[in-house]
This record gives sequence, C-alpha cells and structure tokens, in this order.
Amino acid sequence: MIGPRLYRLPRSLLALITAVGLSVSAASRASAQVAPMLSAEDVLQSSAVHFPSILEALAERRGADAALLEAQGAFDLVFGADGSSRTAGFYDGSVIDGGMRQNFGPFGSSAYVGYRLSGGDFPIYEDANYTNDRGELKVGVLFSLLRDRDIDDRRFRRNDARLAIREANFDVLLTRIGVQQRALAAYWRWVTAGRQLDVYDELLQIALDREIALEEQVRSGALAEIFLVENRQNITRRQRLATAARREFQSAAYALSFYYRDANGEPRLPQDIQLPPAPPIGELEPLAVGAGFGTTTGIMQRPELEILRTAIDRARNRITLAENSLKPRVDLNFELSQGLGSVAEGGPSRDSTDAMVSLNFSVPLQQRAARGRLARERAEVEVLEQQQRLQVDRLEVEVQDIVLDLNVAEDLLRLAEQEVDQADTMRDAEQQRFESGASDFFLVNIREERAADARIQYVAADLERRIARINFDATTMDLERLGIGDSAGP
Repeated sequence: MIGPRLYRLPRSLLALITAVGLSVSAASRASAQVAPMLSAEDVLQSSAVHFPSILEALAERRGADAALLEAQGAFDLVFGADGSSRTAGFYDGSVIDGGMRQNFGPFGSSAYVGYRLSGGDFPIYEDANYTNDRGELKVGVLFSLLRDRDIDDRRFRRNDARLAIREANFDVLLTRIGVQQRALAAYWRWVTAGRQLDVYDELLQIALDREIALEEQVRSGALAEIFLVENRQNITRRQRLATAARREFQSAAYALSFYYRDANGEPRLPQDIQLPPAPPIGELEPLAVGAGFGTTTGIMQRPELEILRTAIDRARNRITLAENSLKPRVDLNFELSQGLGSVAEGGPSRDSTDAMVSLNFSVPLQQRAARGRLARERAEVEVLEQQQRLQVDRLEVEVQDIVLDLNVAEDLLRLAEQEVDQADTMRDAEQQRFESGASDFFLVNIREERAADARIQYVAADLERRIARINFDATTMDLERLGIGDSAGP
C-alpha cells in the first residue's frame, strides 16, 4: 500500500531528489572561490607545525635542554666569603676570608684562589688566623687520582642530561613520524571516501535522468508502468548507497580535521570542493618498491632503536658511576700561598711564600649499596639490549611484510583496473542491446551497478596501496615523503 501512494507523485519525488543534488552542487561551486584544492602536502605541513603531540614533544625537549643547563651549573665559578670578630673578652682578633672555586671535568679537578686578612690578637689555638698587614693570597688545584677521576656526580649529571636531550630529540622525531603517517592516511581515506561518493552520485544521477524518459514512455503507452516502478526502486537503493557514502565522506572529513589545522592550531574541516579530481583510470603513479628494499637502509636509524641505544648509554653511565663509588679515594692537592705587606701581629713566620703538597687517601668498606646498584644497572643494560634486538627483528619482519602488502596492493590495483574496463564494456554493450530491444531493463541496471562497484573497488584498491606505501615510508624513515625533511632530525 505504501508503494502506490508514492508512485502517484513521481514528479514531486523527482523534484525533491534533483533539488537536493543541485543544492549540493551549487554550494560546492560557491565554495570553489574560497577553498582551493586540498593536497597531501597541505595536510602534512599543517600537522607538522600545529599538531599538539608534536608541540608537546618539542616542549619536553626544551625541558631536557633546561635540565642540561641546570647540570652545567655544577661547574659554575663559585665565590664565597666569611668573617669573624671578637667583640668582647681578652682577645680582639678579627679575620675575613674570601675566595673563588671552579670545578673542571678531567681528573675530577678543581682550582681555587683565596684571600685572607686578619687584625688584632688571637689566642694560641687560633694562631693560624694571623696574616701580614695586607693579608695572605693563596691558589691551589685538586686532582682525583682514583675515585672521581673518570666520573663523579657532577659529570654524571651533565652527561646524563646530554643523553636525555638526545633521547628527547629522537622522541620528537618518532612523534613526528607517527603524526605524519596518520595524517597522510587520514587524507587519503578522505579522498577515497569522496571519490566513492562521486561514483554513487553518478550512479544515482543515471537513474534520475532515466526517470523522465520512462515517465514519458509509460504515459505514451510504449512501456508498462512496472518499468517506472523498477527504476524508482533503483533510485531508492542508489539513494541509500549515496547517503551512506556521504556519511562516510563526512566522517573521513572530521577525522582529517584532527590533523588539518588552521594558523591557531584549531581543527579545520575540509570542504567538499577541496577534494582533488580523480585521475583517469589506469593513470595512477606506481608506488611499489623492490623486494628487500629498506631492510638495511633506514631501519637501523629508526628513532625507537636510537632511543633504546641512548637508554643503554645512560645505563652504562650509571654502571660507571657505581663502579667509581667502589674505588678508593686518592686526592692530590697543590697549594701556593704568599703573605702580602709588612709583618703584623703573627710575626715573621707569615711573611713567606709557601708551597704545599697534600695527599688524601680513603677506601670504602662494605659497599653493599654500591654493589647492588652496579648489579641492577648491569641487568638493566642486558634488558635494554634484548629489547633492542627484538625491535630490530620486529622492524625487519614488519618492513618485509609492508613491502609484500605494497606490491600485492599494486597488483590488485591493476586487476581492479581491468575489472573496471570490463565492467564498463559490459555496461555499454548491455545499454546498446537494451536500446535495440534485445535486452531488458533489469540487466541494464545490473550492468550499471556492477560497473559502479568495479570503480568502488578500484578506488579502495588505490587506498590500500597508498596506506601500504605510507607505512613503508614511515618504517624506512623516508622523511621527505612524510613531509618532515632534514630539519626535523635530532
């Protein structure tokens, strides 16, 4: 009962369908003046500059830079001074002492210079406070001969901060590769959804155009009304397909807007008119690569592996620091002092140039904490080395699988291309047979829909090979194809 009521208003139905199609086309034409075609390069450039994950990784790298600056502060020149004065009692001595110290890296060395000036009388147990009337100047250097010779806490923190920067650099690169990989995939899914929508819209338009001719033929009695009913059924089915395709296209546009952003970093929804035109069937550029390509070029420079290598280097530095704490301390100190001015209350013993060499020795006992740290860090290095080995094996298998996917996808595209040609030939032949009266309307519809389905499969096959190539480029570090370039490296 529903069908006949609808069929009494064929022109109203046709007018509604046609109006919707024309309004979409008009809106697209109006947008054409303000929305240029969207290319993959546009999306990659936008995501590379504005995507939050990349900005987060860059901020973390700046934090690593700041940590290095903080660690380098342990080697800053330090000035210190103190003084004392007896304000009551039998003795009235006063003394001020100031100096600067600079820590260096090699041999755990440091250098210092000091100046001391005293006045008044001191008790015998403070006799060392006396200086000439213009004070005393001294300079000295300190060397570590065993413990702290090759590494100490200061140098460890500085080296670890440098490695942390290296790790942050590779983390930025890894984030960029992942973002660009997903952005490029989102772009081609949007393009594919738009091209599939075009196929369904074209299929629907064929049925709409046929509706007018069928109405005239039914009205003149040349055809039975059942042909008109069948065409309206085709219109409904093709409308459903086009509506579903429109929904997929809009969903793909929203997914793409996650990566395609404006100058303020806000998601930008691509317009329908920005869809690039589809190249003719059979004119797509080949994307396949030779078997085995990329398994040695690019994989070993993958940021995941570099991050693991850096983590191993950091763990080895911790091993060196733990081994250092087990060594005995032997520090050698050279100091030169000179009294300035005339002899004062301290007597002539202060009025000389003195050179002093001192040796400090100590040996750690029961270093269980240090030995525990050492064993733990050695185990950590072994863990990281096994992770590195597993990652290399995984990447080699992954890239071979991607190469296989890419080359098979290229073959499937060629087969889909042949299927399109064959389906178009069958459709055109069936249309000619129908016009000559040798076929029927049912077969014509089947041939049209099979031709459309062949084009849908062709577009889908193109997407599969593009996704495979994107994955290949990401795995083998083809930064140019990912829109990253040399400047993005650590």
